[in-house]
Formats: sequence, C-alpha cells, structure tokens
Amino acid sequence: MKIEKYIKLDNFKNNQNNLIRSIPIKFKIIFLIIIIVIISIIIFFINKAIQAEKVRQKYELYDGINLDEEIYPGYKELIDNLKNTHPNWTFTLFYTKLDWEDVISNEGHSDFRKNPLNLIPESSNYPEDWRCEKDKDKRFDNGTWMCASDKAIKYIMDPRNILNEDNIFQFAELKYTEGAQTEEGIKSLTDGTFLEGDEIAKALIQAGKNANLDAYFITARLIQEQGRKGTTLSKGYEYNGKIVYNPFNIRATGNSKEEILQNAAQYAYEQGWDSLDNALIGGVEFVKAGYINVGQNTLYLQKFDVVKQGDSLYTHQYMQNLLAAKSEASNMREIYEASNTVDTNLNFIIPIYENMPTQISEE
Repeated sequence: MKIEKYIKLDNFKNNQNNLIRSIPIKFKIIFLIIIIVIISIIIFFINKAIQAEKVRQKYELYDGINLDEEIYPGYKELIDNLKNTHPNWTFTLFYTKLDWEDVISNEGHSDFRKNPLNLIPESSNYPEDWRCEKDKDKRFDNGTWMCASDKAIKYIMDPRNILNEDNIFQFAELKYTEGAQTEEGIKSLTDGTFLEGDEIAKALIQAGKNANLDAYFITARLIQEQGRKGTTLSKGYEYNGKIVYNPFNIRATGNSKEEILQNAAQYAYEQGWDSLDNALIGGVEFVKAGYINVGQNTLYLQKFDVVKQGDSLYTHQYMQNLLAAKSEASNMREIYEASNTVDTNLNFIIPIYENMPTQISEE
C-alpha cells in the first residue's frame, strides 16, 4: 500500500511539472510580474502605515517611567517634582509629533498673513527683542499690540517653562470635576467684578456641569476677555436697534476699536444674544464645540493650535495675545487655591515636541 501511495505521489508531481512546463513562457512572465506587483503594493501600504504611525499624534498617561529623557530632555524631572507635591494630580503626555523649530517658524511672522498669530502689548515691561524684527514698530488689533518675536514665542510655548507651580494650569484639562469647582471658589475671584453675585456664581457652576467644562476656566476666560469691570460687550451694546452681549469676545477681531466692536456685536446679533445669560450660555457652547470637542482642551492648546485637525495646524486659535494662556492660568490657580481644591484629582496634558534643545528657552 505504501509503495502505491509513493507511486501516485510521484505521478502527481510529474503531472504538475509537465503542466508547468507546458505553460508558454510569456504567461509565466506575466504571472511573475503580477506576483511582483502584488508584493510591491503590499510593501507600499505597509511602509505608508509605518510612516503614518510615525506622525500620528498620541496621548499617553505618564507613569513615571514612560518618558525618554534622551529624546525629550528636561520634561521628566519637572513633571516628577509636581507629582511629588500633588499626588492626586495626573499627567497625560501629548506627543504632537511636530518638530520644535517648525512649530516656532509657523507660529512666528509670515509674509502671507495679514495679521500675526501672536501679539504682545506695546509696553516697556517686555524685552526689546520680544518684538518681531520684520514687523518692527507696526501696530495691530486696536493699535496697542505688536507682533511677537520668535524668541518671545519660544519662551512662552516651551512646555518646560510651564511645568511649575505658577504656570501649570495652562495644561489643566478643562473638564468639570465634581467637588473641584465650587460656588465659593468662583465668588472669591468675581468679588468686585461684573460677574459678582451668588446667582452668577451658581449659573457659572451649572454652565460647567451642563457642558462638562471646568467652571473656573469659564470664569477665568470671562475675566480675561472683559477685565474685572467688564466692557461694552458684557454690559450691552446696541447693534441694529437691539442690545446685544458678547462677554467671550467671540469674533472680536479687526484693526481698530470700532471694527473689533462691530464684528463682535454683529456675531452676537446673529446668535440672538440679547441678554447676558443667553450670551454666557451661547459662549460656553461656542468654546466647547469649536475648541474642546476638537482636542484643544487646555488653555495652552487653545492659544497654540498644535492639535492636528485634518491638515490644519497653528491657525485655529482662540486669541492672538501671546500671554493670554499664562494670564488665564494664573486666574484659574487663584480660584483653586481660594477654594482649597487645588489638590483634587486634576489632569494636566503636556505637549511633547520633537527635537527639543537640551537648554530650556530663555526670556
């Protein structure tokens, strides 16, 4: 029986070999070409997937050991210091996959933009070299702002200058956390401001709950935009025969005070914001839909658009003021400290850039 099986197997092999030899050479060549093409296509898509993975932004919860100090110098020690001081805090590493110098180049002066992405106030409080060299003394916005230099942008954007007690709230994830934000905390900051009062404090907490947004962030944003006493847009402005409100200064852009006011009032009019309450609710939804829901869920990321949205980067920012996130973070921390909730379960999202210099950017 075994001999018969071997004979049958040999016959099968011989038949196969004869069949292959009977195939014309041109068909063999075509078949070989098809195989090569298929293999090439497979290799192409594998390489494409590998390249896509290399540039795909990702988030990773920091566990104390999953940050390569050689590739990303200066981050780990600063994060560890904050974690030791605030054990309830967590830190999420946001790998932007963006080259540091490319980021600064795109955030800085451009001959193709009418208005710079980053402005500093015209003031002697800032170093002379914080003014953009190419725009020199040119004024922007309402005439009191100047284009920021690459040096200024580097200093303010470098995450290692932010990983400290004074500035860390620029990285705070702006979500509502039960028990972390209180009416008392809000009132501690709003006392003597246009937001003063129990009813507004309750409304701000409720707005935070409804939108799953940090209520302290909402409060800090309003004071950042309107000042402590408020402006025409928070007190009511007549536009097309109607009193409108826009306390978040949405669409408040232009190169003169009147143009800025008119643009913001027009937007409020179109939204039907005919009371401060309506404008507060609408403004919160605008920020949530336009920024939080697309990944710009920290003060830093709302100022510096390094979150990839399709092919878009850099231009989807909430404000031009280079120092806005720093200022708002200071207000937020003040509220957390006043309400004794600074050590609650807060999360901070830390941007990680490629090819960062070992030396931290200097002022």
